[in-house]
Amino acid sequence: MKPFELLGEALLPDGSVIKLTRRSDEYLILAAGATLMSSRTHASEETLATLACKPANTLKQSAVLIGGLGMGFTLRAALELLPQDTTVIVAELIPEVVAWNRGPLGHLAGHPLHDHRVRIEITDVADTLSSSPAQFDVIILDVDNGPAAFTAAKNATLYDHHGIAAAHRALKPRGILAVWAAQPDSQFQQRLRSARFEVQIHPIRGHRQNHGPRHTIYLARRS
Repeated sequence: MKPFELLGEALLPDGSVIKLTRRSDEYLILAAGATLMSSRTHASEETLATLACKPANTLKQSAVLIGGLGMGFTLRAALELLPQDTTVIVAELIPEVVAWNRGPLGHLAGHPLHDHRVRIEITDVADTLSSSPAQFDVIILDVDNGPAAFTAAKNATLYDHHGIAAAHRALKPRGILAVWAAQPDSQFQQRLRSARFEVQIHPIRGHRQNHGPRHTIYLARRS
């Protein structure tokens, strides 16, 4: 079997390392030696963006926030639906991930960072949420493994009561919060409802044709 080639690595704020590797046409981002994301498993990320952005495709000059760039698949799926006058802010904490998407990963999702609607902010999405009252029509959180944080314990604060309240404040009336999760989380669902969100839950497979690991998408509308 052909070995993986190391293409890059980055240091996370907590001191751990993530790595970008490639074998043949597959790209992997690894955290602590475990797979965080794969270029072969992204159907659920695309569904996340589709469910979140479809209601916004008739809005004028809408604003969308995506927390976490990943390999660009969520961003690309959002851009396919959103009008040309939309502003899409991508909050990505790790500069190297942005560089990888401008370099070796760019072709996977059709170079979405080249789109004129996209603005990259090298920042913690939690900071963007807390400083943007009633600014966004759609917020998409594809950070870590969702409510069950994997790469950094701090990421879990996005999904606790304070993080959900910050997302609620950052949304315009009837705005949508969409969250990708590696697994269902009934406590997270309850926290969303307690924060006055109307919640839908969508189980989805990681691959197209209904294959691969089961993931969960939470679609929450500000009530």
